Amino acid sequence: MDHTSTTSEPRTPAAKLFSSSYRRPSYSRTIYSDRFIPSRSSSNFALFGLPNSSPPNSASSDDTNSTYTTLLKSALFGPECAGGFNGFQPLTPEKFVSNGRLGKRDRDGSLLQISPPNCNIFKYKIETMKSLHSLSPIEFDDQLPGGSYPPVKTPRKISRSPYKILDAPALQDDFYLNLVDWSSRNVLAVGLGNCVYLWNASNSKIVKLCDLEDDDSVCSVCWTHGGTNLAIGTSSGKLQLWDAHHCKRIRNMDGHRLRVGAIAWNSTLLSSGSRDKCILQRDIRTEEDYVSKLSGHKSEVCGLKWSYDNRELASGGNDNRLLVWNQHTTQPVLKYCEHTAAVKAIAWSPHLYGLLASGGGTADRCIRFWNTTTDSRLNCTDTGSQVCNLVWSKNVNELVSTHGYSQNQIILWRYPTMSKLETLTGHTYRVLYLAISPDGQSIVTGAGDETLRFWNVFPSAKSRNTESEIGVSSFGRSVIR
Repeated sequence: MDHTSTTSEPRTPAAKLFSSSYRRPSYSRTIYSDRFIPSRSSSNFALFGLPNSSPPNSASSDDTNSTYTTLLKSALFGPECAGGFNGFQPLTPEKFVSNGRLGKRDRDGSLLQISPPNCNIFKYKIETMKSLHSLSPIEFDDQLPGGSYPPVKTPRKISRSPYKILDAPALQDDFYLNLVDWSSRNVLAVGLGNCVYLWNASNSKIVKLCDLEDDDSVCSVCWTHGGTNLAIGTSSGKLQLWDAHHCKRIRNMDGHRLRVGAIAWNSTLLSSGSRDKCILQRDIRTEEDYVSKLSGHKSEVCGLKWSYDNRELASGGNDNRLLVWNQHTTQPVLKYCEHTAAVKAIAWSPHLYGLLASGGGTADRCIRFWNTTTDSRLNCTDTGSQVCNLVWSKNVNELVSTHGYSQNQIILWRYPTMSKLETLTGHTYRVLYLAISPDGQSIVTGAGDETLRFWNVFPSAKSRNTESEIGVSSFGRSVIR
């Protein structure tokens, strides 16, 4: 290739490359590569408020940039630190603090006092909520529409008094029974002696569902998920299924030799635990009384709960054992033997998959937490008295426990810290029965003092920081039968 050059131009390509008179040929096409090297020749740096590199007396200096810089310094360091505000300049090594005063030495060594700056940087201040405009050098009126912010959240108020009390004659004082349940249709079922009563929480209407034979009594009640049918366990070992709307018995199932004190539903599968140490799985769609028999406890089964996904069944017994089962085997998949008393209180968390809580009797007094997914023991809390029942809130990560000997109290806990939010008292006997309302805000407790007490303990799902007013208008005492 021929190149136009002077007579003094080097002849070789290498010489041409290092020659000062060599000019790189220009190319008409753009060269692309895997590296992006931006070209800033056409950038307008004045749009970004960057310092101008031109001399101070240059005509290109702009008052807008100076104003912006002053406002920015004022926002970051305070109005006293910005140039043009009282003439204050940032401290230099010559400036120091003497006797608590900010100053510097004059030529004769005397201290010249300088007013302390009100700088915002490195300033510690406790604030729970701060306006979005607090860092802006331009003042905003927070009282204008859209400019105000909600106040700091205050602790939720929990009433220490029940909003309603029902007299429940013949409510048994037996730790191993489960005689109260609240349906998804807001109907409360209560077993009193050999009868079952239904109390509608919406209109306070009371209906007598059934009356067993004189030599039989109710030991447990449990609603289906839909709230239409009620399962009743009896002292004779039978399990009855009733249509609550028509007050009609649908089925009468055998299988247990002794009383049925615990019942749990899993869709169409009904589990029942008995004093005969066995758990029977019943499919109400089939004609058989039960489809499988679970053996693992060495004493009476007094607690049964299915997980929210209907995959695991937790059972507690008078043998101090907590067992976990699934639908594919008749042997427990997990065994927990840390409790030192009967395990009746069982509750699955609706917030965390596999989180199970259990409570022990008088000799144990502890609430223990288990992760059934990893088969790990979590924390343990000593409550100081017999744990009779547990239930999780559906709306917040809290749970309620009811207790017997020796304080007969109701405790509201925050999980996972297990800090006490409130302790409720009022029952004079062991608080053996517990159920939660379908909206997740109220609970009902029953005791051997033959009363049912209704409490507002949990916030609603929509507003978790406001006190529920449910039931306040119906405050009073009445009889359920």
